[in-house]
Amino acid sequence: MQYGIHIFATEKSIRPGELARSAEERGFESVWFSEHTHISVSFLNSNEDGRKLPDYYWQTYDVFIAATLAAAATKTIKIGTGVCLVVEHDTITLAKAVATIDQVSEGRFIFGIGSGWLAEEMQNHGVKYPTRYRLLHEQVAAMKQIWSEDEAEFQGELVKFTKMKAYPKPIQKTHPPIIGGGATGPKSLDFLANNCDGWMPILGMPKWPEIKAGIPDLKQRAKDVGRDPDSIEISIFTWTPPDEETLVDMQASGVKKIVISLEAKSREESLPLLDEYAKLVNA
Repeated sequence: MQYGIHIFATEKSIRPGELARSAEERGFESVWFSEHTHISVSFLNSNEDGRKLPDYYWQTYDVFIAATLAAAATKTIKIGTGVCLVVEHDTITLAKAVATIDQVSEGRFIFGIGSGWLAEEMQNHGVKYPTRYRLLHEQVAAMKQIWSEDEAEFQGELVKFTKMKAYPKPIQKTHPPIIGGGATGPKSLDFLANNCDGWMPILGMPKWPEIKAGIPDLKQRAKDVGRDPDSIEISIFTWTPPDEETLVDMQASGVKKIVISLEAKSREESLPLLDEYAKLVNA
């Protein structure tokens, strides 16, 4: 089992570069950074679904700047977005950002993506929640064209651009690994089967038995669209390390990686936790 570390990087948390360097020194496989451009005040005041968001959700650094700082401070650890809210970005500029961070990290970037869950946040970006998966599908397809072709062109329903040159291209060919978040609903699994190199659901959203049942469902959907089902790597995002029984079951179910969140903890809080979690890495 491989282990990664995640954080909501903010001005109060441990710095991205120090976190990445400290994680690399302790043998972690990857470090991941979250993204939210903002959180709508109307949502915070609504008590919708009983959510009480921590303030770090609207305090996160720009995810690609955080990732660049992490890449610059390290040599071997992989750098991931966990996750990039693709639909809140312009497709062409996002393709350039991904290619650039893959270049400056010398091929260590993992492109973690998601459709997003907060309708109010998307709406402020001009995105309609009901059609977010359709937009995400086209954006990913369009970016793959940009990354792989000298003169890329895309004519979709929601994403359109004429033939163009756009560089740099990623070091990883034809693009960095695309790891999708999301739960076990049909829209999520269909998107993953058609577009992604891996799946990283959040433990507890849903719980492990539902995720476990979703793994063969996802692999069958991948097979149905002509893909090798074993080409989709399964990872788990979690707020705390799984218990030993669950961890054994995860390994038996084909989970390859556990990414543990530090939320937005300070340097003083994060370093002891890295020491604790490093025991799992070296077990």
